[in-house]
Amino acid sequence: MYYSKEHTWLKITDGIGIVGITDFAQKELGEIVYVEFPNIRDEYEQDEVFGSVEAVKTVSDLFMPVSGKIIETNESLNNNPTLINEKPLDDAWLIKIEIKDNQEVENLLNENDYQEITQ
Repeated sequence: MYYSKEHTWLKITDGIGIVGITDFAQKELGEIVYVEFPNIRDEYEQDEVFGSVEAVKTVSDLFMPVSGKIIETNESLNNNPTLINEKPLDDAWLIKIEIKDNQEVENLLNENDYQEITQ
C-alpha cells in the first residue's frame, strides 16, 4: 500500500489502482456525510483533484495519488458515506483506476514514512 502527502492511499491489484482516504484523514474530517465522485473514463494527473468528501463541518478535496483513468467508483458510499469513517482502508475505497504511469508510485510514501508525517 502506498500513501500520498494529501492523505489518499493506493493499493495496486492486477495492474488496477484502488484509491481511498487514509484513517488519519477520516479522523481529522469527522463524520463524512457526502462523497463527490468523478465520472467514469475521466482522466487525471498525479496530485490533481478528482472529487471531494464532505464532513459535517468541512469539505475536503481528494487528490489523485498517481495519474490514471477512472474505471469504477464505489457506489455503496452514495447511500452510506459514513462507511469511510468505519472502514477507510477496506470497504470504503473511493475509486478504481487504470494507472497511466507506474513510475509515479515512486513519488508516494510507504506506511512508515506516512506515519512520520501524520504524528
